[in-house]
Amino acid sequence: MKLLGNLAIVCALRANVLLQILDGKATVHVGAGSDRRSFTADWDDDGKISELIHELNFGALSEKEVNYDTKY
Repeated sequence: MKLLGNLAIVCALRANVLLQILDGKATVHVGAGSDRRSFTADWDDDGKISELIHELNFGALSEKEVNYDTKY
């Protein structure tokens, strides 16, 4: 549960990220339009949530790696 809160904070700090929690699943949507990518994990799967947090902060989903060409 603690990592789900950390994921919520990471997502809240990003304008191009949406966190949706529904029916025991946490879904992270990154980007907009046809470039949007979605990743899903069970709300209590700390391993998968930890991977998502890492990718959002430092990996392929980090702000420096995501394309910002789409105007909001």
